[in-house]
Amino acid sequence: MASKESRRVSDLETLKAFGHPLRMRLYRALYIARKATASQLADQVDEAVSLVSYHLRKLADHGLIEEAEQQGADARERWWQPASDGLSFHDEDFSDAPELVATHAAVGRLSFDQHIELYRRYLDSVQSWAPEWRSASFSSEYLPRLTAEELAAFSREMHELIDRYQEAGRAREEAGDAQGREQVALHVYGFPFRT
Repeated sequence: MASKESRRVSDLETLKAFGHPLRMRLYRALYIARKATASQLADQVDEAVSLVSYHLRKLADHGLIEEAEQQGADARERWWQPASDGLSFHDEDFSDAPELVATHAAVGRLSFDQHIELYRRYLDSVQSWAPEWRSASFSSEYLPRLTAEELAAFSREMHELIDRYQEAGRAREEAGDAQGREQVALHVYGFPFRT
């Protein structure tokens, strides 16, 4: 059964396994669906079922996803689900050696590139969304001057806020209130920089 906690990925082999473009897309699609088959996911990512099955098994080999309870009548269909309620990657887990630093940075860049592509697709289709969705959507940049401790506190509070909304939304959906719900992407970064 999937853990209700986020999993902290802290080993190089799991980071490498996750750091494949298709595996990242599959993990995201499965996280959104909560449970799916390889053929369902293949339709979403526009790839062959055999290729998707291979990459799902690689994610499962590293405990990132797991088999789910059978959902349909077809016993040949293998169902998958995320093994945890999200993944987290922390710089301090990958700073001991050059290979760790390079792999962590490469996975971070790949993730960022996929976030950009997701936002670009939204921008390209913005007029197809109802006015209330266009009005509710946002893109902001803030440039506060903070200490490392203040940034860490902000991060904790922001994660708590997002968790609260996510849990409330899931509870309402499980109670049958799915009307008007859409998957929403929140990409938030907090990092120091110098001009």
